[in-house]
Amino acid sequence: MAKTSSGSLAKPLISFTAAILTSAGIAGWPMAAAQAQAPKPVEIALIMPLSGPWARQGQLEKLGAEMAIDEINAAGGIKSMGGAKLELISLDAGDSAEKAKNAAQRLIAEHPDVVGGLGAWLSTFTLAITEVTERAQIPWLTLSYADSITNRGFKYVFQTSPTADTQSTEALPTLLDLAKAATGKAPKTIGMIGDNTASPVGFLKPFREPGGLDKYGMKPVVDETFTPPLSDATTLMQKVRSARPELLLYVTSTISDLKLGLDKMNEFHIGKGAIPTIGNGGANGAPEVLKSVPPDLLEGFIFTVANWGLTGQEQIIDAFKKRTGEPWMTQDALDGYGHVWILKDAIEKVGSADKVKVAEAIHTTEFNSGPTAMAFPGKVKFDAAGHRVDAPLVMVQWQNGVPVTVYPTDRATAKPKWPKS
Repeated sequence: MAKTSSGSLAKPLISFTAAILTSAGIAGWPMAAAQAQAPKPVEIALIMPLSGPWARQGQLEKLGAEMAIDEINAAGGIKSMGGAKLELISLDAGDSAEKAKNAAQRLIAEHPDVVGGLGAWLSTFTLAITEVTERAQIPWLTLSYADSITNRGFKYVFQTSPTADTQSTEALPTLLDLAKAATGKAPKTIGMIGDNTASPVGFLKPFREPGGLDKYGMKPVVDETFTPPLSDATTLMQKVRSARPELLLYVTSTISDLKLGLDKMNEFHIGKGAIPTIGNGGANGAPEVLKSVPPDLLEGFIFTVANWGLTGQEQIIDAFKKRTGEPWMTQDALDGYGHVWILKDAIEKVGSADKVKVAEAIHTTEFNSGPTAMAFPGKVKFDAAGHRVDAPLVMVQWQNGVPVTVYPTDRATAKPKWPKS
């Protein structure tokens, strides 16, 4: 009886309670409470060439960005926003500046709440994209090298790399010192070959200007520009063979052009250190290079970049290699990783997804701790134009089938070797 009596009382009580909750409009209060406790994700955009000749570099940068997103979310998300998670919105810049710009316009139309972004590797693409993102007041981080990226008076573009012209003018004296230390004399003649995309043009610009090489005591004997990708490097390297410069700047933005040039140099017996050859940009050290170019042709090849594996980055690099199976972490992956962390720290500081406030935080903050600081050589602080203040040059050399950092010396992982042949 007692059990029957108790059960008969319980049913009306439950029904009565449900009726009250329903009439109050909170019948689904447990679900509503759970939803209130899950803040809206914070959208970060990535526009990279994920197809076409520069796709591999874009994919590597995306891998770095995805690793940062997962680390941040696993650690509790944006704590000042109640643990809001970061969400990466990825778009393909394709193989032209027009396609890259279209991707940026699509981003603005489809994702109006995006709080910041990164891309688009190739300087020509970045110049096109940031015309769009600047008008939308989206803080945009890039590793692209062209000095024109942050020389347009924009307020929302941040360049973490030293500009291409800065890299070249800092690199040449260092290279001449290396040559003198190894051979007893500095080179006097130089060859310059570069493609016509924005970064190689910027890299070679200081040397192509009237008197640009005079201060180094050098004379240009080859100066050629081409449109990538090359179908044949014969004509270019015939000129190198005829002029025999003591130093060659071979500045390409695609792996295929690097391969064609080094293959032809070898065929003409001016490769393998016969003429010390210098490149610029992360494509020169992508793992795929080894699938196209034999290690003996790469041996001693030096290239300048904004970032590469440095002492102090072991934790990041080891985690990336374990996660992706990649043999090393390139500039692209390191910067994709670091750019997400810059955005995360800025969002954390302002405690909101207000993109204007986030941009202001990036402008006014020196990021001197945690993964953000660890991801880059030198300090991470931006001036009013969006340049990273005192961003140092990094030089990498292929040694024994691996691209290793040889400069700056205080964070290098190997000592440089200068060809003596």
